[in-house]
Amino acid sequence: MLLAAAAVVTVALAAFGPGDAAPIETAAPAQASRLLPSGPPSPQVVALAGTLRIQMPIAQTRVTAIGYHGGTLGALPLDTVGTQANQGLFQRFWHRVVGDSSSKLRWYQLSGGEGSATSALDVGAAAGTDVYAPVDGTVVGLAAYVLNGKGRGARLEIQPTDAPSTVVVITRIKPDPSLTVGASVVAGSTKLGVVLDLSRVERQALARFTNDAGNHLTAELHAAATLAVP
Repeated sequence: MLLAAAAVVTVALAAFGPGDAAPIETAAPAQASRLLPSGPPSPQVVALAGTLRIQMPIAQTRVTAIGYHGGTLGALPLDTVGTQANQGLFQRFWHRVVGDSSSKLRWYQLSGGEGSATSALDVGAAAGTDVYAPVDGTVVGLAAYVLNGKGRGARLEIQPTDAPSTVVVITRIKPDPSLTVGASVVAGSTKLGVVLDLSRVERQALARFTNDAGNHLTAELHAAATLAVP
């Protein structure tokens, strides 16, 4: 019995002694959605301007938040689609009484900019996320987007087929190398570029409602004849 007990102790010490290395903990693998290209979005109207329907420019699974704020000089007001997520108490009560939009789209009212509070549309996504055309049309302008005195990606101007008297202006993106002035684009199909990382350049308002730095693209609508030169 003594010999058997001694054998058991010896085996236990060999199995759990200090000579054995502890198990190595490995980090969980990154989500597959972060490793693969996002692909085009499903057809979804995110904003309206008269008869013009502005489509979601980013795959829905990659959108972090949607916000509206005042745009640059001359930007036209956009009609929102969906429900304001940060509306006041009275607005929430009123919408419960009269009913609300059937759309599941939720957006946030942001501060800043000029003119109408809904003249600039921000669609948030992580830097590097693919951006697609929000309207059918023709690229009529492609220049540097200037922020804090330096060029930061591109300022892209698209003349919509359904509203040729206006121009949709997309900023805060790195343009696709194949994109040129005069090229035709198709909503939700033509890749315009990718979202830029501007988190080190400015404090982004959309970050209040996301779990990241708030990177996003901005879309505005201008009258073609009064489009301001950047």
